[in-house]
Amino acid sequence: KTLPAETISRNNFSVWSVLKKCIGMELSKIAMPVVFNEPLSFLQRISEYMEHTHLIHKACSLSDSIDRMQVVAAFAVSAVASQWERTGKPFNPLLGETYELIREDEGYRLISEQVSHHPPISAFHAQSLKQEFEFYGSIYPKLKFWGKSVEAEPKGTMTLELLKHKEAYTWTNPMCCVHNIILGKLWIEQYGTVEIVNHSTGDKCILNFKPCGMFGKDLHKVEGYIQDKSKKKRQVIYGKWTECMYSIDLKFYDTYKKSEKKTGSDPKKLKQERTCEGEEEDECPDVQETVTVIPGSALLWRITPRPAHSAQMYNFTSFAATLNELEPGMERLLAPTDCRLRPDIRAMENGDIDLASAEKERLEEKQRAARRDRSKDEEEWSTRWFHLGINPFTGAEDWLYAGF
Repeated sequence: KTLPAETISRNNFSVWSVLKKCIGMELSKIAMPVVFNEPLSFLQRISEYMEHTHLIHKACSLSDSIDRMQVVAAFAVSAVASQWERTGKPFNPLLGETYELIREDEGYRLISEQVSHHPPISAFHAQSLKQEFEFYGSIYPKLKFWGKSVEAEPKGTMTLELLKHKEAYTWTNPMCCVHNIILGKLWIEQYGTVEIVNHSTGDKCILNFKPCGMFGKDLHKVEGYIQDKSKKKRQVIYGKWTECMYSIDLKFYDTYKKSEKKTGSDPKKLKQERTCEGEEEDECPDVQETVTVIPGSALLWRITPRPAHSAQMYNFTSFAATLNELEPGMERLLAPTDCRLRPDIRAMENGDIDLASAEKERLEEKQRAARRDRSKDEEEWSTRWFHLGINPFTGAEDWLYAGF
């Protein structure tokens, strides 16, 4: 329910002293001070996609493919919702690191593995305990520093199979940008187009994660539509990735928009292309208003409220706070490569920044030494739970689960 120590303060630390050498560079190759981190590995952060598993269960229970697509779209949005205000960087997983999560209450189990170190690639596979679904993917997070902001591009495809319906959906996650790295209040925005494809029916959902825009007009907004295989638009989906998502029939939506135009409350929007690079204005818009619900809309998803003391524990959700917990007897069952056994993450969670820093350095040096030994012996690293193959739905190269 809570972490053993409060968030470590970054107030006495000069971020600029580290980052000034990194402008325009990819940050995955640079060793970052532990003070930038949050006490979770990136493999644990990936498992947060499963926070709203109830949406997958709901999609499994629906008989209409457009209804299923709506709920899958809500799940795709919910998967990035935990990033709101999470400005600490997860620890880079060590090569061969794993994370295993079995949630009988939620009806799934998950395994993830760091399958590559350069480039850093994390693969995960979640499956229903009742053989209802499989959800998997591999992520190569590319981080770049642009002077005032860090841009994260989560390269990699998500695949969700609803086994009863013999359906497979694929999509990629939006871009993420953390603003005001050097000065001011840190804030996060997600932007870009996410296209969810149902490979069985040909239905698609196009979601636009809107850039913040002038005066924060579109901060956190997501809008999109579902089209069937004949490209006919069927439903409109809208909301905020930090809050909730709604669905509405296209004709109700059009009627509402027409009435808005008559009252003059919807001025012509300028089309904006978004990039973190070279931005001038980085102030976090002070936008408090919630989603305006259009009459006739159906709620698809609402975010789970965070615990009252979330700000004192790295802005974790209730789900995230459980991820590093070592319950009695668990150590006997866990693989020695599991994130929960990492001493640097554990030290940071306990508020001991000096020990966390020393352990992080020791583990990184140990990893470098192991790599040198392998190259000396011309030995290739072999993964344990995943193998490089072809995603059967996209035809692209992907890391696939090898099975127990």
